[in-house]
Amino acid sequence: MRAKIDPRFTNWRLRVGRSRIHGLGVYAAEPIARGRKVIEYTGERITLREAQIRFTRMMQARKPKLFCLFELNRGRVLDGGVRGSGAEIINHSCEPNLRSRQVRGHILYFSTRPIRKGEELTVDYQFSKEAIRVRCSCGARSCRGTINLT
Repeated sequence: MRAKIDPRFTNWRLRVGRSRIHGLGVYAAEPIARGRKVIEYTGERITLREAQIRFTRMMQARKPKLFCLFELNRGRVLDGGVRGSGAEIINHSCEPNLRSRQVRGHILYFSTRPIRKGEELTVDYQFSKEAIRVRCSCGARSCRGTINLT
């Protein structure tokens, strides 16, 4: 996976940098107003079955890679690790400054409040309660301790 923002999918200047939450993160390189489209999540469109196969292979690898899947609907998934826009690098937070919306088959991230220049962009991953529990390290005051819904 490349750690780069594809400017074709954002109207804002964004940069990739080290994150206190996890590895790399995406940062606003200019102020972003509330309620604005920030970036589109792109990637290879695959079936849920193919996503499960990729996940299993990744977990069996000696050096697992970052896994960047976004479930669409009807058993379809976007793998942001293949032809991603850079949105796949955005980290989870229990108090996110972005929210995702599906619009005509596209995943768009919108700002939930004004975002300051230099602030890390975050989204609530909302992993299923039934999925493997993943510990959260967002540091938010209202952190629920997991990126899964509780």
